Amino acid sequence: MSRIVIIDDDNDILETGSLVLKAHGFEVLTANNPGDGFEIVTKEHPDLIILDVMMEEPDDGFFLAQKIRLNKIETPILMYSSVSKALGFGFGKGDMVPVDDFVEKPVSPDVLVAKVKELLKKSAEV
Repeated sequence: MSRIVIIDDDNDILETGSLVLKAHGFEVLTANNPGDGFEIVTKEHPDLIILDVMMEEPDDGFFLAQKIRLNKIETPILMYSSVSKALGFGFGKGDMVPVDDFVEKPVSPDVLVAKVKELLKKSAEV
């Protein structure tokens, strides 16, 4: 069973994501802030991280993704974003945003599960 951590300051997103992923057989851990999220990532060694862009600060997710990578943690990261809708700002993967994929909020359960399975499959192939 794959272990997934969801890091988001929106409790509705945490609960919904957890319910959807648990229903598909995943173990889910959650954190509602970057500090607790980083602690869970380093202690629990999840198979996948789902990370929100905007939490306490508008760029918390970006900084946490960078911190994770700077600590040599290679766990795949799926980033939730509402930035492009809220600000009309688009971005992609790369050195500035060291994540494996993005999904736009709100995300449907089917899309979430498909993205999670895709990233876990890619990670297993490496």
